[in-house]
Amino acid sequence: MTQKSNANLGFEKELWAAADAMRSHVSSSDYRKVVVGLIFLKYVSDAFEYRYQELLEEGYGDEEDRDAYIEKNIFFVPEAARWKKIASSAHSPEIGIVLDEAMRAVEKENNSLKGVLPIIYASPDLDKRVLGNVVDIFTNINMHDQSEEKDLLGRTYEYFIEQFAAQEGKGGGEFYTPSSIVKTIVEVLKPYKGRVYDPACGSGGMFVQSAKFVKQHSGNINNLSIYGEESNSDTWKMAKMNMAIRGLEADFGPHQADTFLNDIHPTLKADYIMANPPFNVSDWWDESLQDDVRWKYGTPPKSNANYAWMQHMISHLAPNGKIGLVLANGSLSTLNSGEGEIRKRIIDDDLVEGIVALPSNLFYSVTIPACIWFISRNKKQNGKTVFIDARKMGTLVDRKHRDFSNDEIKKIADTFESFQNGELEDAKGFCAVVETADIAKQDYILTPGRYVGIEEQEEDAEPFDEKMERLTSELSEMFDKSHELEDEIRKRLEEIGFGL
Repeated sequence: MTQKSNANLGFEKELWAAADAMRSHVSSSDYRKVVVGLIFLKYVSDAFEYRYQELLEEGYGDEEDRDAYIEKNIFFVPEAARWKKIASSAHSPEIGIVLDEAMRAVEKENNSLKGVLPIIYASPDLDKRVLGNVVDIFTNINMHDQSEEKDLLGRTYEYFIEQFAAQEGKGGGEFYTPSSIVKTIVEVLKPYKGRVYDPACGSGGMFVQSAKFVKQHSGNINNLSIYGEESNSDTWKMAKMNMAIRGLEADFGPHQADTFLNDIHPTLKADYIMANPPFNVSDWWDESLQDDVRWKYGTPPKSNANYAWMQHMISHLAPNGKIGLVLANGSLSTLNSGEGEIRKRIIDDDLVEGIVALPSNLFYSVTIPACIWFISRNKKQNGKTVFIDARKMGTLVDRKHRDFSNDEIKKIADTFESFQNGELEDAKGFCAVVETADIAKQDYILTPGRYVGIEEQEEDAEPFDEKMERLTSELSEMFDKSHELEDEIRKRLEEIGFGL
């Protein structure tokens, strides 16, 4: 059976390719905002229009009654912002003004979006002909579908954010965590109900996947309370829009804020904390943090915020709370500037429930090895930690990006569940259950490879002499091919006057 990848390759890909025509006509800093704003406006307009037609058919004359939309968790869209008006102006010189007025009208009618939507379309730097062409593309796609199986806007929004992350490289990591990682964390933590928190929430992907998890398990999304914080203004706005189009109530504070210097949820005790904070941040420190109460296990080094993020999250855990935290692999073994002692104290406090070593190329923004820490208060298996080495998992979906399949995510989640139930057997090269005393013998280093070992290899029955003959023959063929390529390159260079 073919395994399903988490990559989205439906109409979203074609829509991206069409909208990408705008890239050369818009500054890179504005391109993402322009496109995401259009997706958002098209969706809320389509959802409104669907409800509008329902009300017309009911015949009570309340199709302009705001409450008739709010009760269905649908944004009321004033006439100036409805897509039919925008579509009719697509090829007029005023299309930028029309779009800006539409954004203002939606914000005015919906207080939760105040100051969130991009009002940049009338800029003289934005080619109105290209903008009109993109409006045409969006006009021909229905973003609203009643079927839970066809979350068209959600898929489109996620796909575009993923593509922005890929295009922007390192900067893309500020707002996007690959779906493989998000799904893995959510499937392990199982956030059915309670308070969900992400102190570095980016575009809100952890919350979106949590909501999907609840729906897939026939739960009630209203049983989740969402809290987040984000320091980048544009990303904070993106997260607000992401929650809005999914009908999720979320408290991200009144504006963007630095989690360390301005904790906007100081009294929050969360049941689930899920985060992918920036790795190895070196410019996070401020002298006001010197005696911060969050540093229960030791003051983090000024040169690296990894253990600051971890302790911040631990300080916000409810009595039975759980954390899924993505960090660079260095956090598992570092001894720099007291980090080893902080890790030792956290382990001795029996908080580390599991560690998952991740494969390379899962991220668009970084290439350094990464891992997921699972930290829990009131662990089911006291004094024990499960280690999972998932470095061989995943499949390349393009030249640079790897993705877990749904089956692989399930395997990791099932391994955790078996561990929690006391039923897990060690599997060489993949997983191991280790007591804290044995971790102490390894100097509190948490690298999974130390504990899971190397999987047993099938016995190679090929005789040594035959194998060497085969391998040297293959190597000889490769050498011959390399010489051919070398001669071809020399020839091409000579043809253009650059002979070697």
